Amino acid sequence: MTAATSITVRVPLAIRRRPGRKTIVTPVAVGPAAVTTRADPALVKALARAFRYQRMLDEGRYASITELAAAESLDRGYLGSLLRATLLAPDLVEAALDGRAPSGMTSPSLLEPTPADWVGQRDHFARTDAHE
Repeated sequence: MTAATSITVRVPLAIRRRPGRKTIVTPVAVGPAAVTTRADPALVKALARAFRYQRMLDEGRYASITELAAAESLDRGYLGSLLRATLLAPDLVEAALDGRAPSGMTSPSLLEPTPADWVGQRDHFARTDAHE
């Protein structure tokens, strides 16, 4: 028989406590730097939630927006507005996730009415961007 072999891996890290959360801080590595993004965390979170809720509806876990809103303790109107974000042009969603979204595209702006067609959406956010 062979003896069991174990491997121990040590990763130097620090845990910093911030109000409401803990953050793991890794040491600076030698080599290529990590890719950083300037994506708006609130916008990314709103998009992620919208697509998650839409997936729950698509999978049949909830029969209606009203049922989903009750299960998630959300206002039905808010959920309906948030779900409209799943109808955004794919390039706008990608830009938001990459940190390249127009400055007028914010998490509150996702809750406002936007055109249904993708060209209209691009124009809408371009106009919103120009007014800021």
